[in-house]
Order: sequence, then C-alpha cells, then structure tokens
Amino acid sequence: MDQKQSQKRKLSGTVVSDKMDKTVVVELVKRKLHPRVKRYINVSKKFLVDNPDNAAKVGDKVIIEETRPLSRLKRWRVIEIKSKAKSINQEQETN
Repeated sequence: MDQKQSQKRKLSGTVVSDKMDKTVVVELVKRKLHPRVKRYINVSKKFLVDNPDNAAKVGDKVIIEETRPLSRLKRWRVIEIKSKAKSINQEQETN
C-alpha cells in the first residue's frame, strides 16, 4: 500500500506562558516591511500549543508542528525544544 505522508507546517517561536497544564502559549514574531512607510515592523501571533510532558517553560525557544484539532483552540504540538531559557538561579550561580 502507498501511504501518502502529509507535509505538516513547522514553525519556531518563544514560549511566553506555561500556566496551563499540558499547554503553552508560543509567540511567533515576523519582521514585515510596511508598504507605504518603508520601515520594518514586528508582527506577532500567539498560538496555544500542546505540551504533553510539560517540558517547555517560559523563555524556551521551541519548534512546533501543525496537528489535528486537539481542543477548541489547540492545533499545534511542541516537537523540539531548541534552547532552554536561563533561570534566575542559574544567573545567580554564575555571578
């Protein structure tokens, strides 16, 4: 049988909230050229993302992948944590 593998969109962003259980809010920021003013502006969008094992924390850089609807607002899932955020304890130890 031929099984067709669908191409799922993958995006990278920063976790801005992890207060929900198994869910994080990821913000994606794009720089866009304003057509009339000719200046770059930051356009941001927030997604509710499934975080099954609560591994991603605030400040982490993550890669998310589109998936089937998991709830009313969740359509994305954390695939990989690219870099962890420095916590306050780590910064105090280095000083």
